[in-house]
Amino acid sequence: MRTLSLILVVLILLSCKRKENSPSKPAVDYFNYGDSIASGGVKLIPINTPVGMFKVWTKRFGRNPKIKILLLHGGPAMTHEYMECFETFFQSEAFEFYEYDQLGSYYSDQPKDSSLWTIARFVDEVEQVRQAIGADSTNFYILGNSWGGILAMEYALKYQQHLKGMLVANMVASAPEYGKYADEILAKQMKPEVLSEIKALEAKKDFDNPRYMELLIPNFYHEHLCRLTDWPDGFNRSLKHVNGEIYSMMQGPSEFGISGRLANWNIKDRLKEITVPTLMVGARFDTMDPAAMEAQSTLVKKGRYLYCPNGSHLAMWDDQEVFMSGVIKFIKDVDAGKF
Repeated sequence: MRTLSLILVVLILLSCKRKENSPSKPAVDYFNYGDSIASGGVKLIPINTPVGMFKVWTKRFGRNPKIKILLLHGGPAMTHEYMECFETFFQSEAFEFYEYDQLGSYYSDQPKDSSLWTIARFVDEVEQVRQAIGADSTNFYILGNSWGGILAMEYALKYQQHLKGMLVANMVASAPEYGKYADEILAKQMKPEVLSEIKALEAKKDFDNPRYMELLIPNFYHEHLCRLTDWPDGFNRSLKHVNGEIYSMMQGPSEFGISGRLANWNIKDRLKEITVPTLMVGARFDTMDPAAMEAQSTLVKKGRYLYCPNGSHLAMWDDQEVFMSGVIKFIKDVDAGKF
């Protein structure tokens, strides 16, 4: 009987020890949003612009004072929805991260003043979001895909003193070079009769013709935008919710390069000014030249290149293991001072 009592005492002591060392407290901290109303992390952040105050939609996942990542979606004027894949991977790493619809996008305010749709104005918006989420140079990372990559690089050029690290996925630093690659390399990979019909529609500016998308989706989008047979639900929702007016104004209606306000954008010669740790992500089938993405990683002061051999413009989806593993390793290396 006495032996049994001793065993019970030992088991109780071991149980208490396990509780002391258990990860339950960090988990509680991670999911403690500190809001008076349980909103699932969603917060509308007020943004001051030259034409008034507006609100942008954000959603926070977790709490990690060492790592705060802001996701910058593409478009312009797509939505955060196609970046929902980060939820699975970043939560497993206990990163604090934010999905975010930029001003003009579906879940945020959509003012009609066209003077708002400039790179400089968007950059200042990102800075206001940074301040609102309490991020700084000790913990702030931005991860931009496509147009979000343009926004990330431009933000770094103006506000890199607030950054810990930057990740640019699938965006070259020169719009003219992007257009040249699309026209001279990618277009020539299409069947001549298909390309001829697409070019004829573009010459007539008949972009609303259903035939335009009938040709682009199987022959260009499924080859270079997302190579999965069935497109992810988040990507489909993002396409459904795109603000076409802003997209056409900045990107232009054609998918072969940029013809809108971003047509002459080029900061390639300024990449040397970026001194924060930077990851450039390229993919074999991307709409962006993967060789140019690799070159960009050598032009910044502290660069690394991640190549996705099976990926396209959304390598986060169609080469997910390579993409996510490389992105997570970069963030962990920067956080640990090993970069």
